[in-house]
Amino acid sequence: MGTVGPGSVHLLNGLYDAAKSRTPILAICGQVPLAEVGTDYFQEVDNDLLFRDVAVYRATVSSPDQMPRMLESAVRTAVSQGGVAVLTVPGDLGDRELSDDRPARFALDRPVTRPDDPALAAAAELLNTADRVTLLVGRGARAARAEVLRTADVLAAPMVLTLKAKEGFEGDNDFQVGQTGLIGNPAASRALDSGDALLMLGTDFPYRDWYPKGCKVVQIDTREEHLGRRVTVDVGLAGDVGATLRALLPLLKAAPDRGHLDDARERFTRWQEGQQRPADPGHERRWTGKLRAALNNRDHEIRPEALAAAVDAYAAEDAVFTSDTGMATVWLSRFVTMRGSRRLIGSYNLGSMANAMPQALGAQLWTPDRQTVAFCGDDGLSMLLGDLMTIKTYQLPVKLVVFDNRRLGMVKLEQEQAGLPEFGTEFDNPDFAAVASALGLTGIRVTDPADLHDSVRRALDTPGPVLLDVLTNPEEVAVPGKPTVAQGWGFAIAKVKEILPSREG
Repeated sequence: MGTVGPGSVHLLNGLYDAAKSRTPILAICGQVPLAEVGTDYFQEVDNDLLFRDVAVYRATVSSPDQMPRMLESAVRTAVSQGGVAVLTVPGDLGDRELSDDRPARFALDRPVTRPDDPALAAAAELLNTADRVTLLVGRGARAARAEVLRTADVLAAPMVLTLKAKEGFEGDNDFQVGQTGLIGNPAASRALDSGDALLMLGTDFPYRDWYPKGCKVVQIDTREEHLGRRVTVDVGLAGDVGATLRALLPLLKAAPDRGHLDDARERFTRWQEGQQRPADPGHERRWTGKLRAALNNRDHEIRPEALAAAVDAYAAEDAVFTSDTGMATVWLSRFVTMRGSRRLIGSYNLGSMANAMPQALGAQLWTPDRQTVAFCGDDGLSMLLGDLMTIKTYQLPVKLVVFDNRRLGMVKLEQEQAGLPEFGTEFDNPDFAAVASALGLTGIRVTDPADLHDSVRRALDTPGPVLLDVLTNPEEVAVPGKPTVAQGWGFAIAKVKEILPSREG
């Protein structure tokens, strides 16, 4: 809900996030008195125009008789289309009496659909004749976990997950091989590139450069307009993932060779074991020795991998995680497992900054008895420090884990991969733990790797709100699953450019 003009404008970023994630939202916005609409009155904003791009439904109530039908239409549209509905109510209508004709009815019977039999037969023929099938599984398949696992088993197919599919498919899954893309790993990239057929389930994964080349593609999605949007599709099946797979499975033949799956899982296991070594604060990574010496040897600083791994180890099995866009999401993706009933929330379609803390507040209000952990970038936290007062006022027991690398980490990495020296990404941060303590929250600051595990454990076990400020190594690099020569060369050039001026000075 928002008040008049400025309050409505403040809602825009969150509503765009919801729209990009296909999340049904009802926004009720105030407006100037009805008699003043159109006169450029104090704080007047044309909400119907303001929200035109982001909302699937928008309307201004001009008479009490329009309620509750208008409210009902807004809710039905938001739910049925998975989008944003904005209902604007002028201030002088708020206390008016409604007519007694009938209450609003919000029940919505959403039909479960599946493709016709010829389309299913075409998909089965393609998958049955392929030697190596790989699954790319997204959030839209989460309600069909059992059917997806059965399909992977029949086809002996490794399962590459999108970030939003971590929740629902990562835990207790002998087929998954992690994520692809910039936050992904070599095993997932190899599983995609070495397959001769790709089965996409409930995903609109947007990064076309990371799709395999030259393989056949079957895509299942409830939204027909998503079919073939990212990659050329040989068979597109518009329908519910669960219902479609239940109809497709009897037509599929068990794969005679499970080598593709076994190879992908073996590569994924080796990658995971390699990732655990840099997550160990006492481990010296071989490949970085000379580079670290040139960079004044930052090995004494806390590795962000170690921080993420420690949070994963000590967080509750039903914890709700949020993450800021950028490196905080990379470390969560690689080192936090969505096992048990853990939940994951982030701005993974819009890519907004400073989302982790406010989303954690919302999650904590939604489920007050569950542990809520926010992976905050120092820049994201700085943008909304005022919300620490909100946390204090409502005594929300959120745990804010701050990856304090004094940098815009993802921007720094992008600059260096392009061969540009780091510029304009550094922060002059305060002691965030001291700031939290001054506002009445528990603040814990970690500067020594030896104190990391005890500090994480204490932060998660302490009742009430806690801010854990961990000084992490700003030079830590997240190598993508399929690095290119151009990226490596650009990074090397950038490092030379960064080192030489400092030595000349």
